[in-house]
Amino acid sequence: METRFFEVDAKMEELKQRHGRFINGSNWIVQDFYEKLDISWIYHDNALEGVVLSYSELKAAIDKNIISDVTLIPMYEEIKNHKAAIEHIRTLAHRRKQPITLDTLRRLYEILSPEAVGKPSQYRKDNPLHRLYYHEIAPPDKIGQRMRKLVEWLDSDEFRDEHPVKRAARTHYRLLAIYPWTKNSGKVARLLMNLLLLRDGYLPAVVHAIERQRYYEVMRNENAGIVQLIVESLDNGIETALKFFSEVEEARRASRGAA
Repeated sequence: METRFFEVDAKMEELKQRHGRFINGSNWIVQDFYEKLDISWIYHDNALEGVVLSYSELKAAIDKNIISDVTLIPMYEEIKNHKAAIEHIRTLAHRRKQPITLDTLRRLYEILSPEAVGKPSQYRKDNPLHRLYYHEIAPPDKIGQRMRKLVEWLDSDEFRDEHPVKRAARTHYRLLAIYPWTKNSGKVARLLMNLLLLRDGYLPAVVHAIERQRYYEVMRNENAGIVQLIVESLDNGIETALKFFSEVEEARRASRGAA
């Protein structure tokens, strides 16, 4: 696994160099990249929850230049909330020294679930019978305690001493093992994982829809392969980004040659 971490880090450094060449004077290319990334991110994250969205639904919901009939898009508000949560963790990622607290997690949940805003902080009161994740989750009376232990671990030497990708994957596993809310616990866990990755200079790790069954399986045990899956997902995202910027550079060279 250490070799995989080294490989991912090397590719990430290459991506940063290529990305940097487009920062000044070609911001529209960078914006195009992040628009495509976010559409893919939201699509696959919802697919893990069993919700398959179309490109037109995603585009209409997150593109501010498109005015859509919201009655024709049942998932419109949920997509917008998901996009807002992604933008929120990008903002938080710039505050690297700011600790992640229970309020941080609560805020992510509220962005995804606006109906919870202004209400007392309440975790689930029972073990839902109908849910997508069938791993063992915390009993309701233990959720508060385990959430406090989670944020304490995020500020521990054990956490800081691990490779950034490994600790992000383990954080995701631990929060989802608690399953604090009946709705959106999975999305919050993946957002928290990607907040940690973004804060350490990585792309988000987007687990693709085709890995859905494997994702459920590795969530049954922390040693069942969650770190491996997240490393592969991150590596796939970096490879896609490298290809995107390489194709732009090749198109530019071809354009200059034709001129």
